[in-house]
Amino acid sequence: MEKPWATLGADLHLELTGPGLRRGLTDALREAVRSGRLAPGTRLPSSRSLAADLGVARNTVADAYADLVAEGWLTARQGSGTRVATGVPPTPFGQWGSALPRGSERAAPHPREPGRLAHDLVPGTPDLASFPRSEWLRAARRALAAAPNDALGYGDPRGRAELRTALAGYLSRARGVRADPDRIVVCAGFAQGLKLLGEVLRDRGQGPSAAPGPLAVESYGLDVHWNIAERAGLRTVPLPFDDLGTRTDALTDESAVLLSPAHQFPMGGALRPEGRAAVVDWARRTGGLVLEDDYDGEFRYDRQPVGALQDLDPDHVVYLGTASKALAPGLRLGWMVLPQSLVPEVVAVRQGGGWTGGVLDQLTLAEFIASGAYDRHVRAARLRYRRRRDALVEAVASRAPRVRVRGIAAGLHAVLELPPGTEASVVRAAAWQQLAVHGLARFRHPDAATEPLDALVVGYGTPPDHAWAGALEALCRVLP
Repeated sequence: MEKPWATLGADLHLELTGPGLRRGLTDALREAVRSGRLAPGTRLPSSRSLAADLGVARNTVADAYADLVAEGWLTARQGSGTRVATGVPPTPFGQWGSALPRGSERAAPHPREPGRLAHDLVPGTPDLASFPRSEWLRAARRALAAAPNDALGYGDPRGRAELRTALAGYLSRARGVRADPDRIVVCAGFAQGLKLLGEVLRDRGQGPSAAPGPLAVESYGLDVHWNIAERAGLRTVPLPFDDLGTRTDALTDESAVLLSPAHQFPMGGALRPEGRAAVVDWARRTGGLVLEDDYDGEFRYDRQPVGALQDLDPDHVVYLGTASKALAPGLRLGWMVLPQSLVPEVVAVRQGGGWTGGVLDQLTLAEFIASGAYDRHVRAARLRYRRRRDALVEAVASRAPRVRVRGIAAGLHAVLELPPGTEASVVRAAAWQQLAVHGLARFRHPDAATEPLDALVVGYGTPPDHAWAGALEALCRVLP
């Protein structure tokens, strides 16, 4: 006879592993809650229904539910069934990839969404609520009204001339970049620019000599960038890192080096003058290429922003920037200022299948820059983020004196150095405070030889203004 209860309740995919059915079911349910697959408040199938679905005894399911109720993962009330406890946030380990096995974090996706956590202090995103919607809309209307008909065609693979011209003027004035519109290529964000450059470097190494030389990277950075380079056929090798920052004097036979010299991500320092000189000397001596990631160069709070490294040698340095931090990553607008000799190679790769951001967004950004709205927005954002950083530094000093804020006063994130051995426990505690935050281990290259440091990488740019105080309070509660 058919068991009707087997068709009742929500479907729940579980893989039972480990010793014993009860232990395996308990672990599987706990992981489903921890990873966020079972959201807080979700009603679970009845013990009878789940037992029928899994082909186990009903008592096994009832006992597993009871274990998780006792641990606080689930709640059980008469008439309401068994539900995921509302006070249990998805852990950063499952959702953010902070506790992936050694080596697997490089193949994992790099999600940015904070999920259901109440406070998001994950670095990499600005305050999206402050996006200048009205000004952007006015710029879009002006740009579209003035655009010639051919602007809506396929156009120049380098991007619209209006945007390249506006960028050349802005980057020269604000970042000290030696830019010419003919040497600028517009791309769909930094990641696509790095992909194009990776393909150029790979193609250069496919001659009769050998494979391309490795790409030197910083010991701390983003795994998504390392993955892009390796998918292009480039092996990444981390440079030494010490109290003075990245050791560019260690460069040898690499084909290129990827650096964030104005504000190292995530450690927060600026590349010292001797480090800048060393990398430029290396590039001139070997013909190597320097890839300069200027991801948040406009945001320096204690002094004039550090100028671009590209100004020292435009023939060997590729300058890469985006609108992701100053405006919003969803615009998918970035740019490269290339050495003249590199332009044909990048354009050839682009024509082989690359793509740029939408024409209308390019024209809008060009108008936004030319009208002065971009400068006004950056100045306002700089003041807002400086206040947030000042509040963070002051709160940490008064409430967690054992924690030290590292790095220069710049950007949209800060590194909080923790007492040795405490990083993992602090990240776990943050999850219970409904706080999304990354530990520094998340950003360490697997092959880095530097001594691991316990720290949090706190992105103070993401919360909207009304949520900043609550996020800062939640952070202070978990600091040792």
